[in-house]
Amino acid sequence: MAEADRDRMRLRAAALTLHDAARDKPDRKADVFADLGSPVSPLRLRPAATPSSSSSSAGSAKSPAPGNAAAGRGGRGSHSGELAPESTNLPRPPGHRRSGSGPLIFSGASSSAGSVGGGGGGGGSGSTASSPLTNALPTGNICPSGRVAGATAAATQPPRARPVVLGSGTGHYGHGSIMRGGGGGSGGGATPARTSVDAAPLLHSNNSSRSPARCPALPATSGGLQEITRAGNEWYKKGRHAEALRHYDRTVALCPDSAACRGNRAAALIGLGRLPEAFRECEEAVRLDPASGRAHGRLAGLCLRLGMIEKARTHFTLAGSVNQSDPAEWQKLHEVEIHQGRCMDARKIGDWKSALREADAAIAIGADSSRLLLALRSEALLRLHKLEEADSTITSLLKLDNASLPSMPTKVSGSGMSADSYVHIVQAQVNMAFGRFDSAVALAEKAKLIDRVSSEVEVILNNVRLVAMARAQGNDLFKADKFAEASVAYGEGLKYEPSNPVLYCNRAACWSKLGRWAKAVEDCNEALRVQPNYTKALLRRAASYAKLERWADCVRDYEVLRKDLPGDTEVAESLFHAQVALKTARGEEVSNMKFGGGVEEITSLEQLQDAIHSPGVSVLYFMATTNKQCAQITSSVDSLCSECPAVNFLKVNVDESPLLARAENVRVVPSFKIYKDGTRVKEMICPSLQVLRYSVRHYAVSSS
Repeated sequence: MAEADRDRMRLRAAALTLHDAARDKPDRKADVFADLGSPVSPLRLRPAATPSSSSSSAGSAKSPAPGNAAAGRGGRGSHSGELAPESTNLPRPPGHRRSGSGPLIFSGASSSAGSVGGGGGGGGSGSTASSPLTNALPTGNICPSGRVAGATAAATQPPRARPVVLGSGTGHYGHGSIMRGGGGGSGGGATPARTSVDAAPLLHSNNSSRSPARCPALPATSGGLQEITRAGNEWYKKGRHAEALRHYDRTVALCPDSAACRGNRAAALIGLGRLPEAFRECEEAVRLDPASGRAHGRLAGLCLRLGMIEKARTHFTLAGSVNQSDPAEWQKLHEVEIHQGRCMDARKIGDWKSALREADAAIAIGADSSRLLLALRSEALLRLHKLEEADSTITSLLKLDNASLPSMPTKVSGSGMSADSYVHIVQAQVNMAFGRFDSAVALAEKAKLIDRVSSEVEVILNNVRLVAMARAQGNDLFKADKFAEASVAYGEGLKYEPSNPVLYCNRAACWSKLGRWAKAVEDCNEALRVQPNYTKALLRRAASYAKLERWADCVRDYEVLRKDLPGDTEVAESLFHAQVALKTARGEEVSNMKFGGGVEEITSLEQLQDAIHSPGVSVLYFMATTNKQCAQITSSVDSLCSECPAVNFLKVNVDESPLLARAENVRVVPSFKIYKDGTRVKEMICPSLQVLRYSVRHYAVSSS
């Protein structure tokens, strides 16, 4: 009996031992992972576990009973700063996987900022964790091997390619940056092999997923990619795009396959106005990272500025697929397309004012560097006889490096001419209007090479060649003193280009040589109608007016020329003689008018009275030799006397002739008094040179 009792006691003890072992065994892998959710999200809280009286091996912690674990999974407990609970059936982010078949246990309860060891061991603490989990998150290393990292030297894991490791967080598992490389534990793991590329604070980072850039390993020094990029970003924020570009060039050299580095360089180039280079960088960024919404958005915006409407639409669509498309940019694209279409329709019917208005609207909206729109604007200005604006518009177009940009697939409405060919045709027409005939022929021939089938290009090329040939023949005949034949040659050129101001002006020179002044005036009028500030035509018309004794018209032209050519003494003398002739024709006194005379000094009351009451305009300058202001302005008065030869300049030295100063009630020097036909019209005390010059010229012109 006693022996039977002892057997029963042994069997019962064995059963109790098995029960305790089952109770103290860690959670199954499936149970633990059911609570973990995503490997980069915070752990959900679990209810407190019943403490066990038995202790485990060093570095292990007791897990809750299976029943309690199930209750924890079904509960709705939350914690400050946690994300909302996620379904355990959700797919894990790419690149994250769990390896190993052993149970998962927790080690190291001393640190709250743990990391996840994805295969390579992290140096966790080796302390015994016998305290229960009482509504707190686990800390330390999570080791899929089932063993505490570092607890047993022989417990090694098989190698794993590119493990995923979470860097130091802010107190919860799942917080912190993801680093590719080796593992890191709370106890001081190894530094990852590469951290600077993914963590570089790039100015234009992409939110979309992309493949990692293939960059060389960089040392964690101030010369690394992060520091260079950060310095470039600071310059960019200050608007110092050249300095920013210098730094971004270095980042591209270090990491040529990084779309973010290419995007930063493109942003700096855009700031510098180097749009073709920026376009190439944006295309390279898209090639390197086709899934980047930011890269597509930047390229689309640049295409809009360059007038590449279809290409802009394509990349705005691709940017929108990853929520990187701006609705305002879509609206700009739509409006630019509408205005460009209206501009080409107006060109087709010859409504140049409407064409100019629509082109300006499209450019103002955002297509400020569109080659097609700039060419349309330049042609409209040319047809409206605004040659200087047309030329300046073409000049801005030439600043774009057309060789670096793709060809434009657009056809110009109403002509079938390709956009690229059309741009060269407009340039040729503007060059021809300014007498640059050789360049015009070269540009028209280039347009023909681009578009060999366009009949409009063919017609324009022939016209340009014929006009250039007529002008060359006329010049040769003029040099040979065959003025009548030369006039015929210039006339032939005008048949093909009836609004060319150069041909009209050249033919006017022939009429002048032949003594046909009225015909010369007519041709000069035509030239000035097309180009109002054509100096050579204005000179020839003024000379023709003088021959026709149309003195008022002659004086008017020479006064315009005097303003445009203030240092031209020939123009000044011609103006003086025209003014004298005009006054003589009106019966006015001209005996006191002298050309090229200096400032005359007055020393008596009789001289003063004569000067005041003389016809025309007289300027009295009251000065003192010892006065510094007078010393500064005297040289300017002498220059003004040369500029306005029809005005009488007289000066009074108040130190030597105080009686004259008292007679004119002058107490402050320098003082100026302007008289016109014996009446004082202006008095100035210590005027600036600009005010003095304006006043003298104003009254000189009004007296003509």
